[in-house]
Amino acid sequence: MNPRLRGLYFVTPGNAAGRLELVLAALGGGARIVQYRDKTDDTDARRREADAILALCRRAGALCLVNDDVELCQAIGADGVHLGEADAAIEAARARLGADRIIGASCYNNLQHAHAAAAAGADYVAFGSVYPSATKPQARRADLDLLRAARRELNVPICAIGGITAENAAPVVAAGADMIAVIQGISAAPDPEAAARALQALFGAARS
Repeated sequence: MNPRLRGLYFVTPGNAAGRLELVLAALGGGARIVQYRDKTDDTDARRREADAILALCRRAGALCLVNDDVELCQAIGADGVHLGEADAAIEAARARLGADRIIGASCYNNLQHAHAAAAAGADYVAFGSVYPSATKPQARRADLDLLRAARRELNVPICAIGGITAENAAPVVAAGADMIAVIQGISAAPDPEAAARALQALFGAARS
């Protein structure tokens, strides 16, 4: 397993306003991974913002991944890409990005999908929504028993996402999550940096 794929994983919110400040706060609180997620069609603006976020991650020693967009990942030299079920195939992304880039795969609530993703070369798999999510209220639910089963069966890092906050994250880490991916648990917190610090602190007491 890649030892860097562990800890707090901040996913940027959809609203671009204040996004760089939130990335700074998450990194200040100890986030180890940042995923740039932007679904707009403004290619130039996305490239500028992704470049800026990558620079912040480099300064903090954190990984920077790009959501869905293999081309943007390659263009800015990001550390990797995160793929959903409707995005590029893992094999195609690997062929384009090379062996040294990280590829993550959303597996929702499907353990067999996770096995297939790992076999195809995914560096980590993500399950969720673990809790009800304001970002994706209709998301499929992945409970803690699924995380425990994934921990027993898989040999790649496991990421949990969906409705996770500093108040409810501890059982998720205890169930086997190597990473907890958070959007509103940081972006909507009264003090985003303090929320990030509390979330990252869970990994100090978690299994080594």
